[in-house]
Amino acid sequence: MTVSGRLVGNRIIVWNIDDSRKLYGSGYYGKPIGVPKPKGIEFDSPLVLDLIEGCYLVENGRLKVSQMDDRQVSFTEIKKICKKQYADFEAKYIVFHDLRDKGYVVSPGIKFGCDFAVYEQGPGIDHAPYLVQVYRSTDEMTATSIVLAGRLATTVKKQFILAIPKVTERKVDYVGFDWWRA
Repeated sequence: MTVSGRLVGNRIIVWNIDDSRKLYGSGYYGKPIGVPKPKGIEFDSPLVLDLIEGCYLVENGRLKVSQMDDRQVSFTEIKKICKKQYADFEAKYIVFHDLRDKGYVVSPGIKFGCDFAVYEQGPGIDHAPYLVQVYRSTDEMTATSIVLAGRLATTVKKQFILAIPKVTERKVDYVGFDWWRA
């Protein structure tokens, strides 16, 4: 199934309602516009995709993207746009790609102060049990930053996970933190 989307600013919109439903129903991609918590695919609005989702779907042949002037946007062009929009896009994309390929539903984690909120089943079915922050193996991490992330994750009843991509190998190591009260 390949659907069509239109690049609008830093988002991709799937205007066709049937295509929106199919894409959302095939892995919880995007969010129906104006529907805060969709229940299944019974919505009557276009779907808005983050660029990183769009990039993944274009790479996998599930989405064709065009500009406002109907010019097709290639995978290479989408990646260039993403690199301008996301700090350290390559590392984040490798993590996004890895999690999606493993069957997880990945959404932006901005409201939790991290890179991704990760679901095992999908929004509306379960709560995202994981908050994922992408780090490079060369990044410094302080004890304070780990405690802050852990406190936030515990407050919202989620596990904090560090994702450390090996960019040249396109593999990811994950480190999960569990918090215990003494």
